[in-house]
Amino acid sequence: MTSKDSIVALSSGRLPAGIAVIRISGPKTRFVVETIAGAVRDRLAALRRFKAADGSLIDHGLVFFFPGPGSFTGEDVAEFHVHGSRAVAAKMLETITDIEGVRHAEPGEFTRRAFLNAKLDLVETEALADLVNAETEAQRRFALRNADGAQSELYSSWRRRLIHARAMIEAEIDFADEEDVPGSVSEAVWSDVAMMIDEIERHIQGFKAAEIIRDGFEVVILGAPNAGKSSLFNALARREAAIVTDEPGTTRDLLEVVLELNGMMARIVDTAGLRETAGKVEMIGIERARAKAGEADLVLLLEDMVDPQSVGEVPAHVPLLKIGTKADLEGARKGTYDMVISSKDGFGLSELLDEIGRRAAAAVGNVGDVLPSRLRHVELLKEAKGFLVAALSGQSQELRAEELRLAAERLGRIIGAVDVEDLLDVIFSQFCIGK
Repeated sequence: MTSKDSIVALSSGRLPAGIAVIRISGPKTRFVVETIAGAVRDRLAALRRFKAADGSLIDHGLVFFFPGPGSFTGEDVAEFHVHGSRAVAAKMLETITDIEGVRHAEPGEFTRRAFLNAKLDLVETEALADLVNAETEAQRRFALRNADGAQSELYSSWRRRLIHARAMIEAEIDFADEEDVPGSVSEAVWSDVAMMIDEIERHIQGFKAAEIIRDGFEVVILGAPNAGKSSLFNALARREAAIVTDEPGTTRDLLEVVLELNGMMARIVDTAGLRETAGKVEMIGIERARAKAGEADLVLLLEDMVDPQSVGEVPAHVPLLKIGTKADLEGARKGTYDMVISSKDGFGLSELLDEIGRRAAAAVGNVGDVLPSRLRHVELLKEAKGFLVAALSGQSQELRAEELRLAAERLGRIIGAVDVEDLLDVIFSQFCIGK
């Protein structure tokens, strides 16, 4: 695809900074470079003085020119590396956009051009967005593996197998009388389809691990009023994030803090104290606490070892650690606890964090595994699997071949190998301007 206009944007971080990187892509790129910086050699850094239209000096810095199609977008691309002040960047952008045929880029427009020019497929563009937004080591590794094409190759390989299977079935239908078309091809094709159904199902089941990598391992703190929930929450957050008093019902809404544990993101949620007799507003908080616990990856059920109180039923389907609190106080009684802590003096907190980190890592498994990274992937994979199941159980070879075509089409929509125009605006709007 050849664009009619060129786009430019600040591609580095927030200003002021040590260096600002201004990127331009499109047919006017070389003209812009030569107008502002003079002639440069392809793919080599050049130290130049950057001049405005009136000949005045804007700044001096480095300029790179990458001719298409061997560039990120597949078009001519250039980068100006200037001093990272707001004034310098603004003047450079003003000078460049004053040139006819050059405009400011929309969010994600550079990556969108890379996709349209077949430099990236759709899954790789989504992985690139994840890589830009990665905050933990696990997120970085997961996004980098997908950006390198591991996820795309898996979906493409399934699609190639389906295209081959369909071709074999249709050949058997159309040329059944020909000697060079084996009559037993169906048996091998449907055996491979059955294997693929199992492969896709196992892959879909990995979405939970991908969600934990992307969104964090959710840990919900439950307990009776004054069981030490907010004290633990503040100790883990290392700040006064929640109000701590002796009055029951102080916490009524859900509070959250994000921690990084051994390269994994963990979201710790403080909740209202659980008790049977409470006011109307407090009961809303209690209901929210129980609902949140039902969605958690791990529940920490806190019990005051000095004054234990019943909290009623807790979600049976969620992994749970029973924690004895206030170990520093006189009168603390032993009980059947998984761990014992004191938020006041820090006793047991390191061990608790280690255990949360261990469970988070176990829930994710091998970060190097190829996992579906978006809900849209899972939805299309489920549709593809449904068509394959229908094909496997069908009677008419013609209809079964059509089911294979529909399954391959769904896989193609994941990677963008078929028409996905309706998805592009949604996907690329997630990118920052300049990427």
